[in-house]
Amino acid sequence: MEGFGAFANIDVDKLLSGAQERMSRVQEMNERLADLVGQAEAAEGRIKATYTMSGGLTGLEIDPRALRMGSKDLADTIRSTVQEAAQDLQRQVAEAMGEVFGEKDNPMKLAGDQDAAVAKAKEAQAAYDRTMKDVMGELDAVRKRLGL
Repeated sequence: MEGFGAFANIDVDKLLSGAQERMSRVQEMNERLADLVGQAEAAEGRIKATYTMSGGLTGLEIDPRALRMGSKDLADTIRSTVQEAAQDLQRQVAEAMGEVFGEKDNPMKLAGDQDAAVAKAKEAQAAYDRTMKDVMGELDAVRKRLGL
């Protein structure tokens, strides 16, 4: 395979198995996310909220005794309980992603750290640019050899 440079040394089986492994992880993650439910309660258990990935707020229980609260306090308590349920779900998602992808490659780590996310994006862009430069160089060499 002379003339193809580094392309001739690509281990296609390794490339495919790596892609299959990543797709398997993504599928496992999707299945796990579908089962997660964030939960929270307040006012001595009189207000309960559940939150899911697919439905957002999927449950809100208000014990009639909670209605004795003033309307502003009741509204604030409901709002904060729903927010806590969403945060509980987010925590579970981060844990599940850490288990599936490993803590080092956990995509949720970047969600809370904008600087790290930007740095990772720049790193990916630089790798892409290097790869494209290499590919275009190889293609140009092939074009010259073929006299095109």
